[in-house]
Amino acid sequence: MILNWIKIFLYHLKQNKLFSFLNILGLSIGIAGLIFAILYWNDEQSYNAWNPNKEKVFQSISKVSQTDYWASNISPLEEYFKKDFKEIESHCYFENWYFEEIIQYKKKKGIFKITDAQKTFFDMFPFKFIKGNGKTALKDNSSIAVSLETAMKLFGREDVLGEIVTYSGRKLIVRGVYTILGKSSMQPDAVTNLIDNRLSVEKDNWGNFSFGLLIKLKNANDKEKVIARIEQLMHQNREVKWAKAEGLSVEEYLKKNGAVSYKSILEPLKDARLHSITEGFAEGRGNYQFLMIMVALSILILILSIVNYINLTTANAIKRAKEVGVRKIIGASKSNIVKQFLLETFLITTFSILLSLVIVELSLPYYNDFLDKNLIISGNQFYMYLLLVFVVTILVAGIFPAVYVSNFETLKVLKGNFGRSKSGVLLRNGMLIIQFSIATFFIIGSYIVYEQINFISTKDLGFKGEQILSIDYKNNYDWKEEGYKSKIYNRYSLIKQEISKIKGVEQIATGAFSFGSGNGSTTGFSYHNSENIQSRNMGIDFGMLEMMQIKIKEGRFLSEKFAQDTINTMLINETAARLLKEKNPIGKKVNWNGKEIIIVGVVKDFNIGNPAEAIPPMSLFHFKTNSWLTFALNNIYIDADAKTMDQTLADLENFWLKKVDPDYPFAFDFVDKEYKRSYISYVKQKNLFSILNIVVILIALFGLFCLASFSIERRMKEIAIRKTLGAETNVLLKELSKQYIVYCVIGFLIAVFPTYYLLNKWLENFAYRIDISIFPFIIGFIALLSLTLLVVLLRAFQATRVDVLQYLKYE
Repeated sequence: MILNWIKIFLYHLKQNKLFSFLNILGLSIGIAGLIFAILYWNDEQSYNAWNPNKEKVFQSISKVSQTDYWASNISPLEEYFKKDFKEIESHCYFENWYFEEIIQYKKKKGIFKITDAQKTFFDMFPFKFIKGNGKTALKDNSSIAVSLETAMKLFGREDVLGEIVTYSGRKLIVRGVYTILGKSSMQPDAVTNLIDNRLSVEKDNWGNFSFGLLIKLKNANDKEKVIARIEQLMHQNREVKWAKAEGLSVEEYLKKNGAVSYKSILEPLKDARLHSITEGFAEGRGNYQFLMIMVALSILILILSIVNYINLTTANAIKRAKEVGVRKIIGASKSNIVKQFLLETFLITTFSILLSLVIVELSLPYYNDFLDKNLIISGNQFYMYLLLVFVVTILVAGIFPAVYVSNFETLKVLKGNFGRSKSGVLLRNGMLIIQFSIATFFIIGSYIVYEQINFISTKDLGFKGEQILSIDYKNNYDWKEEGYKSKIYNRYSLIKQEISKIKGVEQIATGAFSFGSGNGSTTGFSYHNSENIQSRNMGIDFGMLEMMQIKIKEGRFLSEKFAQDTINTMLINETAARLLKEKNPIGKKVNWNGKEIIIVGVVKDFNIGNPAEAIPPMSLFHFKTNSWLTFALNNIYIDADAKTMDQTLADLENFWLKKVDPDYPFAFDFVDKEYKRSYISYVKQKNLFSILNIVVILIALFGLFCLASFSIERRMKEIAIRKTLGAETNVLLKELSKQYIVYCVIGFLIAVFPTYYLLNKWLENFAYRIDISIFPFIIGFIALLSLTLLVVLLRAFQATRVDVLQYLKYE
């Protein structure tokens, strides 16, 4: 019986080659889109999934103002962790970013990603140790643990315990070789234990948030108890003491120096990748919204493909009505007919999945480039999801047509009247309207997303980054060295002087921040009895703002002509000036971090974070004004002549490798390109919408073309009679296309509100956004209607050109 069903299926496949091809192609494209989303979903969800401690290990995050969350903590808490927190099993202070530094073994060396952490690091991230073990790998400050890949690159073997390497001027002993079992929030090439010395120096400093902190609880449910105890300690040792020192109550102190008291947040490691409120780990955060958008849109496209399949299958079933009627006469039951059509759906879905896997395999390199990933088709979880998609597709896409066909009335079919009946028309029309609604969402959504991304891309950033080089610069001095500030400044001054002599270099300056990534350092300042203004600290060199064409609104720029500009003056931006609530802020003295600072200028607002974010209040100082700003001098900016750029870059690299950092590659970028990467995730969302929009339109047009073909084919005798009676072509075209125009309008109207609501929610992510006007909807409707008419009229026009005798000769 099954063999017979397969033969019938293959026969109809051959008889309707175009229909079958478009049906399989549409379904395979929908499944391929979902496979891509599954691969991305599995990759993002796999972060820390391997870690048995993922629900017991928490990252400590500090809320220091109404808007600022820092994944950094203070050192004095450690003594309390050891004696007063019975709920804590262990803790680990660590650097939650990587030092990209040189590790050298004899004459061989390389640049590796290094994390500095306490000896309990491998209790939080229990990597598998090939040599040694996690408990002793970081037992003292002379220890280093390396990954298996690092060991092979540096030593050419894995048995390297006891070997001595040089790192940052120190000799360290390799005490462990590990391999990382899966995606992790920290994936260092090497781990050192040099952080304890810095912790001891800061052990009494309750104001310096400098260290990442992981806390492993005995019971995850004790999280709130630990938070309450940390906040109590911070309150007693910070706000109460500092308020008392100023002779104020805590409430008065908070009003003067900060909007909120300290709040502690403990985030479980399992949430670090997709649900963290701040950047807390070196491997960064995933974009949960982008992930959900991709999954949701992929599911929507699969639904469209299935709807398309159902529509075409029920339309094609009319041709098979007599077959079903005859089978019923000779004894076939409804269940047999349902099983037969489910088998056909099984076979088509199998072909579609195989084709979709081919599409995915061929497209995967481009997809990986798009997401900056290295995804591969593998894993039990992936195949389980694929099996689920397979089963759901068969059930949803197969049951509707199978039940529809099995309910054909035998006598009506055999009399030849079924072709003119309305059976199944309501189902097909409903499905067609759904297709139009989904297509409407994508067309309008693509337009709105494009307009928003274009808006932030062309928004006036307040600076000019074209042809401005940004060069990574490393300070080679330790802050504990005597006179380190003078050494840093003198070295920079010498480099600046030498670079200025290179042909093509027009200006050079530095800034203790990076365009596009912003600046996380904030300090509050107040004027008279006004509320505290929490502003970004921006360390700059003389001429930096002028070179970047950042405009002054009031007052003057910082200048080497004024000695005080390296001692006690600052600039503020327009946002900070508004919060200051002073009509003429120039010359006013503010209390900044307990120091009296004079405002000498107000600069126009400019972006340092991505353009989706609001411009924060900023305080701009010459970097010599504050020692820690000097130490943050990590970027050198150069304005170079575009005409001689290639030669200038070659000369810069030659100078850099000889005189500045011979051990490190010369790394540079253009400021405008560097800045564009800050909102690359939104550009990807725009590109995703555009690609999926094309896919949706193609699938919808496939279905519309086939459905119009079947519908018109059923009316060919009517068309022939009308032509014989003198009907003109334009009248016939109008008659054949008007129902599709009606369905197009209905589908469009159904999609209007959901489209507006969902896109408006998406736009809430942007501090600077467009308003959704009526134009995207007008354009979307015109595009949808035009495509509908193009397909339907093309098919209808072909129908009006047929030989009428072919359909009337038996009448």
